[in-house]
Amino acid sequence: MNMNSVLRVFKSKRYSSPALRQFSMSSTRYDNHSCKFLVIGGGTAGCAISSKISNSYGSDGVIVLEPNNLHYYQPLFTLIGAGIKKLDSSHKEMKSVLPKKAKWIKDSVAVFEPEANKVTSNEGHTINYEYMIISTGLQLNFNAIPGLEEALNDDDSKVCSIYSPKYVTKTWTSMKDLNGGNLIFTYPNSPVKCPGAPQKIMYLAEDYFRNIAKNRNDVNITYNSSLGVIFGVKKYADALWKIVKKRDINVNLRRNLIEVKPDTSEAVFQNLDNLDEKFTVKYDLLHVTPPMGPSKALLNAKSVTNASGFVEVNKSTMQHVKFPNIFALGDCTDSPNSKTAAAAAAQSCVVEKNLKSLLNKKSLDAVYDGYASCPLVTSRNRCVLAEFDYSLNPMETFPFNQAKERLSMYIMKKDAMPLLYWNVMTKGYWNGPEIMRKIFNPFKFN
Repeated sequence: MNMNSVLRVFKSKRYSSPALRQFSMSSTRYDNHSCKFLVIGGGTAGCAISSKISNSYGSDGVIVLEPNNLHYYQPLFTLIGAGIKKLDSSHKEMKSVLPKKAKWIKDSVAVFEPEANKVTSNEGHTINYEYMIISTGLQLNFNAIPGLEEALNDDDSKVCSIYSPKYVTKTWTSMKDLNGGNLIFTYPNSPVKCPGAPQKIMYLAEDYFRNIAKNRNDVNITYNSSLGVIFGVKKYADALWKIVKKRDINVNLRRNLIEVKPDTSEAVFQNLDNLDEKFTVKYDLLHVTPPMGPSKALLNAKSVTNASGFVEVNKSTMQHVKFPNIFALGDCTDSPNSKTAAAAAAQSCVVEKNLKSLLNKKSLDAVYDGYASCPLVTSRNRCVLAEFDYSLNPMETFPFNQAKERLSMYIMKKDAMPLLYWNVMTKGYWNGPEIMRKIFNPFKFN
Protein backbone atom coordinates (compact mmCIF):
# COMPACT_ATOMS: atom_id res chain seq x y z
CA MET A 1 0.00 0.00 0.00
CA ASN A 2 1.51 3.38 -1.00
CA MET A 3 1.40 6.56 1.13
CA ASN A 4 -1.63 8.03 -0.69
CA SER A 5 -3.58 4.85 0.01
CA VAL A 6 -2.64 5.04 3.69
CA LEU A 7 -3.83 8.63 3.91
CA ARG A 8 -7.13 7.73 2.23
CA VAL A 9 -7.67 4.97 4.81
CA PHE A 10 -7.07 7.35 7.71
CA LYS A 11 -9.44 9.91 6.19
CA SER A 12 -12.21 7.38 5.72
CA LYS A 13 -15.20 7.31 8.03
CA ARG A 14 -14.19 3.94 9.42
CA TYR A 15 -10.88 5.29 10.82
CA SER A 16 -11.86 8.83 11.79
CA SER A 17 -11.67 8.55 15.57
CA PRO A 18 -10.07 11.53 17.38
CA ALA A 19 -7.15 9.38 18.51
CA LEU A 20 -6.33 8.29 14.98
CA ARG A 21 -6.72 11.81 13.63
CA GLN A 22 -4.29 13.03 16.24
CA PHE A 23 -1.87 10.24 15.34
CA SER A 24 -1.96 11.06 11.66
CA MET A 25 -1.21 14.72 12.38
CA SER A 26 1.56 14.17 14.89
CA SER A 27 3.35 11.59 12.76
CA THR A 28 4.37 14.21 10.18
CA ARG A 29 8.17 14.50 10.03
CA TYR A 30 10.75 16.66 8.31
CA ASP A 31 8.56 19.77 8.25
CA ASN A 32 9.93 23.17 7.33
CA HIS A 33 8.98 26.10 9.56
CA SER A 34 9.72 29.80 9.40
CA CYS A 35 9.34 32.47 12.05
CA LYS A 36 10.48 35.91 13.04
CA PHE A 37 11.57 34.81 16.53
CA LEU A 38 12.76 31.34 17.45
CA VAL A 39 13.15 30.56 21.15
CA ILE A 40 15.19 27.45 21.91
CA GLY A 41 14.03 26.06 25.26
CA GLY A 42 10.85 26.45 27.28
CA GLY A 43 12.27 26.48 30.79
CA THR A 44 12.31 29.48 33.10
CA ALA A 45 14.28 31.78 30.81
CA GLY A 46 12.67 30.56 27.59
CA CYS A 47 9.15 30.87 28.90
CA ALA A 48 9.76 34.39 30.23
CA ILE A 49 11.28 35.75 27.01
CA SER A 50 8.83 33.99 24.66
CA SER A 51 5.94 35.47 26.65
CA LYS A 52 7.45 38.95 26.46
CA ILE A 53 8.00 38.70 22.71
CA SER A 54 4.53 37.25 22.11
CA ASN A 55 2.98 40.01 24.18
CA SER A 56 4.76 42.61 22.05
CA TYR A 57 4.56 41.14 18.56
CA GLY A 58 1.34 39.12 18.57
CA SER A 59 0.53 35.73 17.11
CA ASP A 60 2.36 33.65 14.52
CA GLY A 61 5.72 35.33 14.93
CA VAL A 62 7.21 33.17 17.70
CA ILE A 63 8.16 29.50 17.70
CA VAL A 64 9.27 27.79 20.90
CA LEU A 65 11.28 24.58 20.53
CA GLU A 66 10.88 22.58 23.74
CA PRO A 67 10.72 18.76 24.16
CA ASN A 68 9.14 18.37 27.61
CA ASN A 69 5.47 18.00 28.53
CA LEU A 70 5.94 19.40 32.04
CA HIS A 71 7.34 22.73 33.17
CA TYR A 72 8.92 22.62 36.65
CA TYR A 73 9.41 25.44 39.10
CA GLN A 74 12.73 24.03 40.20
CA PRO A 75 13.36 26.34 43.20
CA LEU A 76 10.71 24.27 45.03
CA PHE A 77 12.83 21.12 44.80
CA THR A 78 14.73 22.06 47.96
CA LEU A 79 11.50 22.24 49.95
CA ILE A 80 10.22 19.02 48.35
CA GLY A 81 13.41 17.23 49.33
CA ALA A 82 12.84 18.32 52.93
CA GLY A 83 9.21 17.18 53.00
CA ILE A 84 7.81 20.72 53.16
CA LYS A 85 6.22 20.74 49.70
CA LYS A 86 4.86 18.03 47.38
CA LEU A 87 6.28 17.27 43.94
CA ASP A 88 2.87 17.86 42.34
CA SER A 89 3.00 21.48 43.47
CA SER A 90 6.16 22.15 41.44
CA HIS A 91 4.95 21.57 37.89
CA LYS A 92 2.31 22.40 35.32
CA GLU A 93 1.58 21.20 31.80
CA MET A 94 3.99 22.86 29.38
CA LYS A 95 1.16 23.84 27.06
CA SER A 96 -0.47 25.85 29.87
CA VAL A 97 2.73 27.74 30.69
CA LEU A 98 4.06 28.64 27.24
CA PRO A 99 2.44 31.72 25.66
CA LYS A 100 -0.70 30.91 23.71
CA LYS A 101 0.30 33.30 20.92
CA ALA A 102 3.47 31.32 20.25
CA LYS A 103 3.73 28.09 18.28
CA TRP A 104 5.12 25.22 20.34
CA ILE A 105 7.10 22.53 18.54
CA LYS A 106 7.56 19.64 20.97
CA ASP A 107 11.11 18.78 20.04
CA SER A 108 14.68 19.76 20.83
CA VAL A 109 17.44 21.29 18.74
CA ALA A 110 19.98 18.96 17.15
CA VAL A 111 22.02 21.25 14.89
CA PHE A 112 22.58 25.01 14.94
CA GLU A 113 23.32 26.67 11.59
CA PRO A 114 23.62 30.36 12.51
CA GLU A 115 25.26 31.28 9.22
CA ALA A 116 22.06 30.15 7.44
CA ASN A 117 19.66 31.41 10.15
CA LYS A 118 18.21 27.97 10.76
CA VAL A 119 18.24 25.00 13.12
CA THR A 120 17.41 21.35 12.67
CA SER A 121 15.50 19.47 15.35
CA ASN A 122 16.09 15.95 16.59
CA GLU A 123 13.01 14.77 14.71
CA GLY A 124 14.26 16.30 11.47
CA HIS A 125 12.29 19.56 11.37
CA THR A 126 14.00 22.59 9.87
CA ILE A 127 13.21 25.96 11.40
CA ASN A 128 14.24 29.17 9.66
CA TYR A 129 14.31 32.32 11.75
CA GLU A 130 15.07 36.01 11.59
CA TYR A 131 16.07 36.23 15.26
CA MET A 132 16.97 33.43 17.64
CA ILE A 133 17.00 33.41 21.45
CA ILE A 134 18.82 30.47 23.04
CA SER A 135 17.70 29.45 26.53
CA THR A 136 18.46 25.75 26.82
CA GLY A 137 19.54 25.79 30.47
CA LEU A 138 21.95 23.28 31.97
CA GLN A 139 22.05 19.53 31.52
CA LEU A 140 22.37 17.30 34.59
CA ASN A 141 25.28 14.90 34.09
CA PHE A 142 24.63 12.22 36.71
CA ASN A 143 26.55 9.75 34.55
CA ALA A 144 29.75 11.81 34.89
CA ILE A 145 30.34 10.26 38.34
CA PRO A 146 30.93 6.49 38.25
CA GLY A 147 28.40 4.59 40.35
CA LEU A 148 26.09 7.57 40.90
CA GLU A 149 23.20 6.63 38.61
CA GLU A 150 23.23 3.06 39.88
CA ALA A 151 23.06 4.36 43.45
CA LEU A 152 20.30 6.87 42.72
CA ASN A 153 18.16 4.21 41.06
CA ASP A 154 18.58 1.81 43.98
CA ASP A 155 15.99 2.58 46.65
CA ASP A 156 18.17 0.98 49.32
CA SER A 157 21.38 2.84 48.47
CA LYS A 158 20.75 5.95 50.60
CA VAL A 159 21.99 8.17 47.76
CA CYS A 160 19.70 11.00 46.68
CA SER A 161 19.53 14.36 44.91
CA ILE A 162 17.09 17.25 44.86
CA TYR A 163 18.23 18.27 41.39
CA SER A 164 15.91 15.98 39.43
CA PRO A 165 12.17 15.35 39.77
CA LYS A 166 13.06 11.67 39.40
CA TYR A 167 15.07 11.65 42.63
CA VAL A 168 13.88 14.59 44.72
CA THR A 169 11.25 12.70 46.71
CA LYS A 170 13.82 10.01 47.53
CA THR A 171 15.70 12.70 49.44
CA TRP A 172 12.86 13.11 51.92
CA THR A 173 12.28 9.35 52.18
CA SER A 174 15.97 8.71 52.86
CA MET A 175 16.11 11.52 55.39
CA LYS A 176 13.18 10.11 57.37
CA ASP A 177 14.70 6.64 57.36
CA LEU A 178 18.07 7.78 58.70
CA ASN A 179 18.51 7.00 62.39
CA GLY A 180 22.13 8.12 62.63
CA GLY A 181 25.54 8.04 61.00
CA ASN A 182 27.35 10.07 58.35
CA LEU A 183 25.28 12.42 56.21
CA ILE A 184 27.29 13.99 53.37
CA PHE A 185 26.30 16.79 50.95
CA THR A 186 28.29 17.61 47.82
CA TYR A 187 28.90 20.52 45.44
CA PRO A 188 30.46 19.54 42.06
CA ASN A 189 33.40 20.95 40.14
CA SER A 190 31.19 22.45 37.41
CA PRO A 191 28.73 25.28 36.86
CA VAL A 192 25.61 24.75 38.95
CA LYS A 193 22.09 26.08 38.59
CA CYS A 194 20.87 27.55 41.86
CA PRO A 195 24.30 27.21 43.50
CA GLY A 196 22.83 27.78 46.95
CA ALA A 197 20.59 24.71 46.77
CA PRO A 198 23.24 22.17 47.89
CA GLN A 199 23.51 24.11 51.13
CA LYS A 200 19.79 24.75 51.51
CA ILE A 201 18.91 21.07 51.62
CA MET A 202 21.75 20.52 54.08
CA TYR A 203 20.43 23.18 56.47
CA LEU A 204 16.90 21.80 56.16
CA ALA A 205 18.15 18.29 56.91
CA GLU A 206 20.05 19.51 59.98
CA ASP A 207 16.94 21.34 61.15
CA TYR A 208 14.87 18.17 60.66
CA PHE A 209 17.20 15.99 62.74
CA ARG A 210 17.51 18.64 65.44
CA ASN A 211 13.92 19.78 65.84
CA ILE A 212 11.68 17.04 64.41
CA ALA A 213 13.45 13.67 64.53
CA LYS A 214 15.25 14.74 67.73
CA ASN A 215 18.33 12.63 66.92
CA ARG A 216 20.77 15.36 65.87
CA ASN A 217 23.47 14.04 68.21
CA ASP A 218 23.44 10.75 66.30
CA VAL A 219 24.00 12.36 62.89
CA ASN A 220 27.34 13.68 61.64
CA ILE A 221 26.76 16.24 58.84
CA THR A 222 29.46 17.18 56.31
CA TYR A 223 29.45 19.55 53.35
CA ASN A 224 32.10 18.74 50.74
CA SER A 225 32.35 21.53 48.18
CA SER A 226 34.60 21.90 45.16
CA LEU A 227 34.62 25.66 45.69
CA GLY A 228 37.18 27.60 47.65
CA VAL A 229 34.51 29.56 49.55
CA ILE A 230 31.26 28.63 51.23
CA PHE A 231 29.49 31.35 49.23
CA GLY A 232 30.75 33.79 46.63
CA VAL A 233 29.55 37.00 48.30
CA LYS A 234 31.54 37.77 51.44
CA LYS A 235 28.68 39.37 53.36
CA TYR A 236 26.56 36.22 53.10
CA ALA A 237 29.53 33.88 53.40
CA ASP A 238 30.37 35.43 56.77
CA ALA A 239 26.80 34.78 57.94
CA LEU A 240 26.85 31.19 56.67
CA TRP A 241 30.14 30.37 58.40
CA LYS A 242 28.52 31.42 61.68
CA ILE A 243 25.52 29.19 60.96
CA VAL A 244 27.54 26.04 60.17
CA LYS A 245 29.72 26.60 63.24
CA LYS A 246 26.74 27.10 65.52
CA ARG A 247 25.00 24.01 64.14
CA ASP A 248 28.08 21.77 64.19
CA ILE A 249 28.26 21.17 60.41
CA ASN A 250 31.62 20.12 59.00
CA VAL A 251 32.67 22.01 55.86
CA ASN A 252 35.47 20.85 53.54
CA LEU A 253 36.37 23.16 50.64
CA ARG A 254 38.05 22.16 47.36
CA ARG A 255 36.85 18.57 47.78
CA ASN A 256 35.12 17.05 44.76
CA LEU A 257 33.08 13.83 44.51
CA ILE A 258 34.55 11.54 41.81
CA GLU A 259 32.97 8.13 42.51
CA VAL A 260 30.14 6.47 44.41
CA LYS A 261 30.37 2.85 45.58
CA PRO A 262 26.80 1.85 46.47
CA ASP A 263 27.73 -1.75 47.34
CA THR A 264 29.95 -0.58 50.19
CA SER A 265 28.24 2.77 50.88
CA GLU A 266 31.43 4.67 50.14
CA ALA A 267 32.06 7.99 48.40
CA VAL A 268 35.41 8.90 46.87
CA PHE A 269 36.51 12.54 46.90
CA GLN A 270 39.46 14.31 45.33
CA ASN A 271 41.43 17.23 46.70
CA LEU A 272 41.29 19.81 43.90
CA ASP A 273 44.43 21.50 45.21
CA ASN A 274 46.33 18.20 45.08
CA LEU A 275 44.76 15.89 42.49
CA ASP A 276 46.79 12.90 43.66
CA GLU A 277 45.10 13.08 47.06
CA LYS A 278 41.85 11.11 47.33
CA PHE A 279 39.56 10.38 50.26
CA THR A 280 37.20 7.43 50.63
CA VAL A 281 34.43 8.10 53.13
CA LYS A 282 31.66 5.87 54.47
CA TYR A 283 28.19 7.36 54.24
CA ASP A 284 24.82 6.50 55.71
CA LEU A 285 23.13 9.10 53.52
CA LEU A 286 24.73 10.89 50.56
CA HIS A 287 23.12 13.86 48.84
CA VAL A 288 24.74 14.56 45.47
CA THR A 289 24.59 17.70 43.40
CA PRO A 290 25.51 16.36 39.94
CA PRO A 291 28.00 17.97 37.55
CA MET A 292 26.21 20.15 35.01
CA GLY A 293 26.95 21.52 31.59
CA PRO A 294 25.52 22.68 28.26
CA SER A 295 23.33 20.50 26.07
CA LYS A 296 24.87 18.17 23.50
CA ALA A 297 23.65 20.42 20.68
CA LEU A 298 25.47 23.41 22.14
CA LEU A 299 28.61 21.40 22.76
CA ASN A 300 28.62 20.67 19.02
CA ALA A 301 27.77 24.23 17.98
CA LYS A 302 31.32 25.58 17.86
CA SER A 303 30.44 28.79 16.02
CA VAL A 304 27.90 29.77 18.70
CA THR A 305 29.68 28.73 21.89
CA ASN A 306 32.96 29.01 23.74
CA ALA A 307 35.31 26.08 24.30
CA SER A 308 33.14 24.85 27.21
CA GLY A 309 29.92 24.84 25.20
CA PHE A 310 28.31 27.97 26.65
CA VAL A 311 26.75 30.53 24.32
CA GLU A 312 29.07 33.50 23.89
CA VAL A 313 27.26 36.75 24.64
CA ASN A 314 28.04 40.31 25.53
CA LYS A 315 27.46 40.14 29.27
CA SER A 316 25.78 43.56 29.31
CA THR A 317 23.43 43.28 26.31
CA MET A 318 23.07 39.45 26.14
CA GLN A 319 23.58 39.68 22.37
CA HIS A 320 25.78 37.08 20.73
CA VAL A 321 29.33 38.30 20.18
CA LYS A 322 29.41 37.11 16.54
CA PHE A 323 25.82 36.87 15.27
CA PRO A 324 23.84 40.08 15.98
CA ASN A 325 20.47 38.40 15.39
CA ILE A 326 21.10 35.88 18.19
CA PHE A 327 20.58 36.51 21.89
CA ALA A 328 20.83 34.12 24.81
CA LEU A 329 19.79 34.14 28.44
CA GLY A 330 19.56 31.86 31.44
CA ASP A 331 21.96 29.13 32.44
CA CYS A 332 23.29 28.32 28.94
CA THR A 333 25.29 31.54 28.46
CA ASP A 334 28.90 32.34 29.31
CA SER A 335 27.74 35.44 31.18
CA PRO A 336 29.58 35.29 34.54
CA ASN A 337 26.49 35.66 36.73
CA SER A 338 25.12 33.20 39.25
CA LYS A 339 22.74 30.84 37.46
CA THR A 340 19.39 31.50 39.13
CA ALA A 341 15.78 32.14 38.10
CA ALA A 342 16.14 35.71 39.35
CA ALA A 343 19.02 36.24 36.92
CA ALA A 344 16.88 34.91 34.07
CA ALA A 345 14.11 37.37 34.95
CA ALA A 346 16.47 40.34 34.85
CA GLN A 347 18.08 39.11 31.62
CA SER A 348 14.70 38.63 29.92
CA CYS A 349 13.93 42.32 30.31
CA VAL A 350 17.30 43.28 28.81
CA VAL A 351 16.90 40.88 25.88
CA GLU A 352 13.40 42.14 25.12
CA LYS A 353 14.48 45.79 25.12
CA ASN A 354 17.59 45.15 23.06
CA LEU A 355 15.64 43.10 20.53
CA LYS A 356 13.31 46.06 20.05
CA SER A 357 16.28 48.37 19.63
CA LEU A 358 17.81 46.02 17.07
CA LEU A 359 14.56 45.85 15.11
CA ASN A 360 14.36 49.65 15.11
CA LYS A 361 18.02 49.97 14.11
CA LYS A 362 18.91 51.70 17.37
CA SER A 363 21.83 51.12 19.72
CA LEU A 364 21.43 48.41 22.34
CA ASP A 365 21.21 50.47 25.53
CA ALA A 366 19.57 48.00 27.94
CA VAL A 367 22.22 46.66 30.32
CA TYR A 368 22.24 43.57 32.53
CA ASP A 369 24.31 44.21 35.65
CA GLY A 370 24.67 40.58 36.70
CA TYR A 371 21.82 40.68 39.23
CA ALA A 372 21.08 37.33 40.85
CA SER A 373 19.20 36.28 43.92
CA CYS A 374 19.56 33.22 46.13
CA PRO A 375 17.09 32.70 49.00
CA LEU A 376 19.27 30.60 51.32
CA VAL A 377 16.76 28.63 53.38
CA THR A 378 18.47 27.76 56.66
CA SER A 379 15.60 26.07 58.51
CA ARG A 380 11.88 25.41 58.32
CA ASN A 381 11.19 28.99 59.36
CA ARG A 382 14.25 31.05 58.45
CA CYS A 383 15.94 32.29 55.26
CA VAL A 384 18.87 34.52 54.29
CA LEU A 385 18.01 36.44 51.10
CA ALA A 386 21.22 36.92 49.12
CA GLU A 387 21.11 39.41 46.22
CA PHE A 388 24.19 40.53 44.33
CA ASP A 389 25.68 41.65 41.00
CA TYR A 390 28.54 40.71 38.67
CA SER A 391 31.11 42.06 41.10
CA LEU A 392 29.59 40.01 43.95
CA ASN A 393 28.48 43.17 45.68
CA PRO A 394 25.18 42.94 47.60
CA MET A 395 22.16 44.42 45.77
CA GLU A 396 19.58 44.10 48.51
CA THR A 397 15.95 44.96 47.82
CA PHE A 398 14.68 45.46 51.35
CA PRO A 399 15.67 48.20 53.82
CA PHE A 400 17.19 45.80 56.36
CA ASN A 401 20.19 43.50 56.62
CA GLN A 402 19.34 40.50 54.42
CA ALA A 403 22.29 38.47 55.71
CA LYS A 404 20.27 37.86 58.86
CA GLU A 405 18.03 34.78 59.05
CA ARG A 406 14.41 35.94 58.89
CA LEU A 407 10.95 34.36 59.03
CA SER A 408 9.61 36.93 56.55
CA MET A 409 12.14 35.89 53.92
CA TYR A 410 11.28 32.22 54.46
CA ILE A 411 7.57 32.89 53.92
CA MET A 412 8.41 34.85 50.78
CA LYS A 413 10.52 31.96 49.49
CA LYS A 414 7.99 29.25 50.34
CA ASP A 415 4.70 30.92 49.46
CA ALA A 416 5.10 34.23 47.61
CA MET A 417 7.77 33.34 45.07
CA PRO A 418 5.91 30.36 43.54
CA LEU A 419 2.84 32.56 43.02
CA LEU A 420 5.00 35.26 41.47
CA TYR A 421 6.63 32.69 39.19
CA TRP A 422 3.47 31.09 37.82
CA ASN A 423 1.30 34.20 37.60
CA VAL A 424 3.76 36.93 36.65
CA MET A 425 7.19 35.73 35.53
CA THR A 426 6.16 32.96 33.14
CA LYS A 427 3.67 35.38 31.59
CA GLY A 428 6.45 37.84 30.81
CA TYR A 429 5.59 40.52 33.34
CA TRP A 430 8.40 40.15 35.89
CA ASN A 431 11.77 41.83 35.37
CA GLY A 432 13.16 41.39 38.86
CA PRO A 433 12.83 43.61 41.93
CA GLU A 434 14.64 46.67 40.55
CA ILE A 435 11.61 48.95 40.98
CA MET A 436 11.08 47.74 44.56
CA ARG A 437 14.77 48.29 45.28
CA LYS A 438 14.55 51.89 44.10
CA ILE A 439 11.51 52.50 46.28
CA PHE A 440 13.06 50.98 49.41
CA ASN A 441 16.58 52.29 48.79
CA PRO A 442 16.16 55.50 46.74
CA PHE A 443 19.52 57.02 47.53
CA LYS A 444 21.68 53.92 47.44
CA PHE A 445 20.57 52.54 44.07
CA ASN A 446 19.23 55.53 42.10
